[in-house]
Parts: sequence; structure tokens; C-alpha cells
Amino acid sequence: MSHLTRFHRIAAAAFLLVVALLAPASHAATQAERENEFYRLITVPIPDGIVLEAGAIQYFGQDRLAVTTRLGDIWFVDGALSNDPKPASVKFTRYAQGLHEVLGITTRGDGWFYATQRGEITRMRDTNGDDRADVFETYSDGWGLTGDYHEYAFGSKFDREGNIWVVLCLTGSFTSETEFRGWCLKVGPDGKATPHVSGIRSPGGIGTNHLGDMFYTDNQGPWNGTCWLKHLKPGGFVGNPTGNKWYSLASNLGPRPADPTSNSRVATEWKKMKEFVPPAVGFPYGKMGQSASGIANDGSDGKFGPFKNQLFVGDQTWSTVMRVCLEQVEGVYQGACIPFREGLASGSLSLEQTPDGSLFVGGSDRGWGARGGKPFALQRLVWTGRTPFEIHEIHSRNDGFEITFTEPVDPASATLESITAENYTYLYCADYGSPEVDKGKPALHGVKLAADGRSLRLSMDLVVGHIHELKFPGLKSRAGQPLLHPAAYFTLNVVPK
Repeated sequence: MSHLTRFHRIAAAAFLLVVALLAPASHAATQAERENEFYRLITVPIPDGIVLEAGAIQYFGQDRLAVTTRLGDIWFVDGALSNDPKPASVKFTRYAQGLHEVLGITTRGDGWFYATQRGEITRMRDTNGDDRADVFETYSDGWGLTGDYHEYAFGSKFDREGNIWVVLCLTGSFTSETEFRGWCLKVGPDGKATPHVSGIRSPGGIGTNHLGDMFYTDNQGPWNGTCWLKHLKPGGFVGNPTGNKWYSLASNLGPRPADPTSNSRVATEWKKMKEFVPPAVGFPYGKMGQSASGIANDGSDGKFGPFKNQLFVGDQTWSTVMRVCLEQVEGVYQGACIPFREGLASGSLSLEQTPDGSLFVGGSDRGWGARGGKPFALQRLVWTGRTPFEIHEIHSRNDGFEITFTEPVDPASATLESITAENYTYLYCADYGSPEVDKGKPALHGVKLAADGRSLRLSMDLVVGHIHELKFPGLKSRAGQPLLHPAAYFTLNVVPK
């Protein structure tokens, strides 16, 4: 090689280095942009003048949604299932107005809508075909009401027996001077409300899993160290004793349970009270969100991707949707929460899955604010057909956990060095919330990857009553991709035998 040629090569390399240094930095994709490759977020345009703080959503067939609002309206929305909705192609028709913060809507398909508002469940219908309700009837009003703005009433869809379940927030989210505040009532097909579960504080949503068992989200505050997903087991007590005075009106449930001891732990108090139903899943505060809200079960049979029969849960403050996988051990629910989708426009409040597999999210900042920044929104999550590399499910075993994945794992990355773990719980106390307490770093004993790469057995120390925070920063798929969401949080109530 001549000296001249070597000089030209050195000069060319120096020139390319200068160009690279002066060029603008390439755009680093945000987490929301990465998630959008797999679950596209479509915003439904809302006409000026309509304040659509969506408290509940009901699919009504023929590309039509019924959307309720905090301000007391019910709107029909036609054209919302378009993949590119335009203002001219989406039609809003006000079906009803003058209600009071509607946080539940359901229908039997017989022409009646059943709307859960603060003071009652109202049923209504349109008798002349003009898309406006003209008959309103009180279906059930078996609970008390004051002027306090915290007295939310969240209503479920009809369950398999034709019941609507209503979860009632405490007055001011602290007291229960009005009957059945802090309770779940079950409203039968005849409209009769029956006290069903005690111990509720401040619900944010209600819904069933694929087995038909009912769950609700309860928010951090007195007797709730963090936000929880709780199983509404008939006859159970789910943790906050403030409303237990109303056992005097609940003759169907037997005597009032003993009050828990403040500054104890959930696992400790559960051993003392046969009625106590421990929380199924904890959403670690400041890590998964701050205000757990609406619930939707993925019953799309694969139209929404690989998460069949899992629950999706909103967070109002963080403007996110989370994912939950559950299991039952000795009749007790427990499971893991995993991040799913961020970047929504407003506070994720209500969720509804439609038959095409779409997941609609109704947003409201409710005056509290939300990361999304918009006061309200109606958005739709659609699976793009691409499968992300994700933690699919986590199940407890007597010596640790079995973790499944949506794509095969690269065996070279499936080592103990690619995994971190810690555990903690929260004070079970009358004070507002709790820091993480009783923290530990459990010993990891071994990891074994299945031959197909789809599941991994992690042998580790377990602590009953703790959230086990599992992170997989070094794990990669066989295609070389890192996990889209490398963290999961498993609430352990029972170790399998």
C-alpha cells in the first residue's frame, strides 16, 4: 500500500468521524413508541362542546358504543371502530342526560340500558326509535347518599346469573355514616340489593375474570398500603373495617368480623379472621401507578394478541393500562401485574373490549390531573399482529416461580446473572398508605429453561404475604430482542404444596 493511499484512507476516516459528531443524534424511541409497534393507540375525535369524561363504556353492536360521563350524560358513539376515525365519520348522539356521575353501564340486549349512578341503578330505554331515552325507572337504590363528592358507585356488567354488582366508596373515602358505604351490594334480576362483601375503601373499577369471578380495584389510603386488585368473594371482608357498622343491616352475612390490628400485616391478620379475603394482586405504588381503575378481561380468543383470559387494568394518574395474570391456590387468588401500555391521552378510567378484540379506554383527569395531560379522551388499543417479547404469565411453585414467555428465550441469556429479585410488603394500618416495609433480597438458587425456550423455572426463597419484584434485564429472545417490559410484581398469598 502506498503512502498516498494510506493518507487518503486516514483523511476519509477523519472526515466521516467529524460528520458523525456533527450530525444530529438519532431519535431514541420512547417506551410508548416501542409499545405502539405491537398495540396501536387510536384516538377517537370528540366534537367541540362535548365533555366526555368516560366513566363507563358498553359495546352496543353495529360499530356503536354507549359511553357514560362523569357529568351525567350517556352518548352513543358510532364509527369508533374505524382504524382511522375522522370527525366527519364519527357520530355522537346524546342518549340521556341529567344523571349523576355514571360509573357503570350494561345491557341485556332487550332495549334497556342499566346505568349505575351515585344514588341508584337507573334503567332506561328509547321507545320511539329516535336514539334518545324517554323512559327512566329506578331499578335499585339500596344504599345511602350524601353530598360528598367521594361517594362513587361503580357498577359491573350483568354476571352470568343476571346480577349487577355495585362497589360503594366510603364518604370522603374515610368514613361510613351512610348505609353500606364501604360495601359491595349484589343487585338481583328483580332489582333487590343484597349486601355481599364488606371492607371496601375507594374503588376505581369492577369486572370479572374469564371464570366469572368478580374483582374490583381499591386505591391506596387507610388500610390500603398501596393500590390492589381484590376478589369480591361472597360473604368476604376485603380489608377496610370502617363500614363494618352496617353488618347490623346485613343479616344474610352473620356477625361483624373482629377489627384488624393497625400497623400489622395482611398475612398476619388473615390468619385471625376467617372472613378476610387477602388482596389478589398489589400494584406497587410509584412503580406500577398510583390510582388503579377499570378492569377488562381479554375474552377475544387471540384477537388481542397472546394474552387470552388475562385482565387489563387502568391507572388513572399514570394514564396507563396494566396487565394481570391470576392463579388460584387452595381457593385463594394471587398473581402478577406487568406493565402493558403507557402514553394514553388522559387518565385511564374505564375499559371495554369489543368483539373485534379492540380495547377501548375512556379517559378523565377528574380534576386531579393525569400524566396524559388531556382532561378527557376516548381511545382504542388494537393489536398490530406483531407479538412482543414479553413475560406471558407467572405461576408460583413450592420452590419459586415458573415464568412463561411470548417468544422462545435465548438459552445463553437464561442465567441467574440476568435476573434480579426483591420482596416487600406494606403496613396494614389505619393511616393513609404505607411505604414498602420488611424488604428483602431473596436468594436465587437456580434457573432452568424448558427445551422449547417458552418457560423458565426460577428456584428462589419465597415469603408469604409479600410482593415479589422480579426483573429480567439480561434476558433476550432467540431473535436477540430484550423484553419489552422486563419487570413483574407477584403477590404471594399461598405457597403451593
